[in-house]
Amino acid sequence: MSAVTEQSSQMKIQVQDLHKSFGSNNVLKGIDLDIREGEVVCVIGPSGSGKSTLLRCLNKLEEITSGKVIVDGFDVTDPKVDINEVRRHVGMVFQHFNLFPHMTVAENIMLAPVELKKMDKAQARERALELLERVGLKDKANARPASLSGGQKQRVAIARALAMAPGIMLFDEATSALDPEMVGEVLQVIKELADSGMTMVLVTHEMGFAREVGDRVIFMADGVVCEQGEPEQLFGNPQQERTRDFLSKVL
Repeated sequence: MSAVTEQSSQMKIQVQDLHKSFGSNNVLKGIDLDIREGEVVCVIGPSGSGKSTLLRCLNKLEEITSGKVIVDGFDVTDPKVDINEVRRHVGMVFQHFNLFPHMTVAENIMLAPVELKKMDKAQARERALELLERVGLKDKANARPASLSGGQKQRVAIARALAMAPGIMLFDEATSALDPEMVGEVLQVIKELADSGMTMVLVTHEMGFAREVGDRVIFMADGVVCEQGEPEQLFGNPQQERTRDFLSKVL
């Protein structure tokens, strides 16, 4: 588990009274959240509780209805903010891998650094190979995504998100589309990232994993944060009836 020292306790994410509505459907109903540098925060809760919407608001993949969201020093709720600049600092891994099928694995990873950071192709390829080695897939650099297993595709997606050297990584149900036997290989890569001190927010159904790698676990239901705390406290001695009810069904 990554220890967050006082010296490194700079706030990486600050969320104040965040509301998000889709028409008349209020999905987020006033979320307040601070995440420190190097902290690994796991977000759990029933389907439809707003977990993925919260994550998508952090890099403005969803328009924010009201409230304030500051990520890595950028106020993403400011209409003048350069959202592409924000996204260079925030890597995101989705449930479905979203790899470009017509590109090789290495080309998928090189795309953003070449297009956005103006890294030249040779540098970007070197970086892609380093990242593929980190996720255990260097031998797949020239393969097409269609030839990979689900677990391999997700590891490539993680490498792609890391290619921009983000300060924060967001994982939205990164293992829920995988066959059970592939989940472990992806969780291992995420765990290694957590151990390296990366600031991370993970929406996950993997309770054992949340307990193992999280510095803090947030339980959401019905668009609000019902309870949060250290994993041992939240899983071992939940304070709220709603949390107890959820955990009794999933543990």
